[in-house]
Amino acid sequence: MGKKSNGRRIQQFDFPAGTILAGKYEIVSQIGNGWEGEVYLIRECATRIERAAKFWYPHRNPANRTARFYARKLHKLRHCPILIQYYTQETIIHEDQPIRFLVSEYVEGELLCDFVSRQPGKRIPVFQALHLLHALAAGIEKIHNLREYHGDLHDENVIVRRYGLSFDLKLVDMFHWGPARPQNLHDDVCDLVRLFYDAIGGQRHYAKQPPEAKAICCGLKRSLILKKFRTGGQLRQYLETMQWD
Repeated sequence: MGKKSNGRRIQQFDFPAGTILAGKYEIVSQIGNGWEGEVYLIRECATRIERAAKFWYPHRNPANRTARFYARKLHKLRHCPILIQYYTQETIIHEDQPIRFLVSEYVEGELLCDFVSRQPGKRIPVFQALHLLHALAAGIEKIHNLREYHGDLHDENVIVRRYGLSFDLKLVDMFHWGPARPQNLHDDVCDLVRLFYDAIGGQRHYAKQPPEAKAICCGLKRSLILKKFRTGGQLRQYLETMQWD
């Protein structure tokens, strides 16, 4: 199944729909791909329940260390509602190589990048963006409180499930190497501010934003952002107590 590697590193799986994996799961469709592997919508053969499966390229998962660390991190953070829930891991043989894949909950929704792109002017109003940022900061706060971090926050890793007065969000594809250092938490905070900045229109519309929005973005200057908030919790508290003129 998939494309032949001719003895080289596997760079693509390209599993066709209907492929049966480990005698338990059926491939429905590919839903994502990246540097370390591919993500598929799968269906349990016995129950017909849909799940998500992340497949690692072997050279990105030496001795299964990456998959093992990733699973342990998701398990540690299993009570953080903003993250997907991990279930189990399986191994298949593909092109004569063992391939490890992680099975997790399948989250229906829309990528944040697509959500913003279909809004008028491809941006969302400041007040709505503040609700988005608050939901993200509150979710990241729980991760930071457990001395962990996401490490890969961008608009293609945020799934919008529902929105209205507030946002129901899920995060995918965490960076999974090493214990959290202060810099990792700071990176998460700066990435959160960048998501807000981009959602309200980025550089093109920044000059016309209200001072309250600019006080959060700080011109995207890292030193200024971190003077105000150094963790997701500090950012959430700021949003809940900020004053509007």
